[in-house]
Amino acid sequence: MPSDLIWTIVGFVLTLMIFSYLFGDNILFRIATYIFVGVSAGYVATMLVYEVILPRLVWPAMTGSILQVLVPMILSILLVAKLFPRLSSLGNIPMGYVVGVAAAVVIGGAVLGTLFGQGQASINMFDLHAAAASPQRLLVQLLGAAFILVGTLCTLAYFNFGAVSRPNQPPHRAPMVELLARIGQIFIAITLGALFAGIFAASITALIERLDFIKTAILHLIS
Repeated sequence: MPSDLIWTIVGFVLTLMIFSYLFGDNILFRIATYIFVGVSAGYVATMLVYEVILPRLVWPAMTGSILQVLVPMILSILLVAKLFPRLSSLGNIPMGYVVGVAAAVVIGGAVLGTLFGQGQASINMFDLHAAAASPQRLLVQLLGAAFILVGTLCTLAYFNFGAVSRPNQPPHRAPMVELLARIGQIFIAITLGALFAGIFAASITALIERLDFIKTAILHLIS
């Protein structure tokens, strides 16, 4: 039997097992999820061994560069201590290092790649020299820049939780801030709606692809 036919049958069966969840949680769906989790874990473990452990730890140690891998080796050994309850406190050192590095990477990426990038893009929209040749384009660019500016300011105002406290009255924000926050809430709702629409469209696309795969597999098997 050709290998492509075997993998077609495997994919067809696994797809039907996943779709069986439409009738409720059952053993077929759980078997498919277990296979997916097991294959994913095996793939990640294989990649870690061949892309991280061997080239960055084992091979340098075998070639004599022990000082280069001394710190990663110690941290790795301490991380294994998390498996043992009595020694789990030793694993807090590498865990703190991993969490700190991950937080620095995420924050740096968010600030440099997202915050500064979006800020620069918003500033560039007020560059009127590029649109000066066409009055109609200039008006459209001004309206778009103003809309983005208002949306940004109102959204930031929504997350301003500073309140004025007065005797015998509950804390409340300033009337202008409250107005901007209401407008910002509309922008946030539109953004969340657009994100949901994108996720829904991606899910429908994946569903259509799987249904088309089932149809193609059935035609391939009966032909």
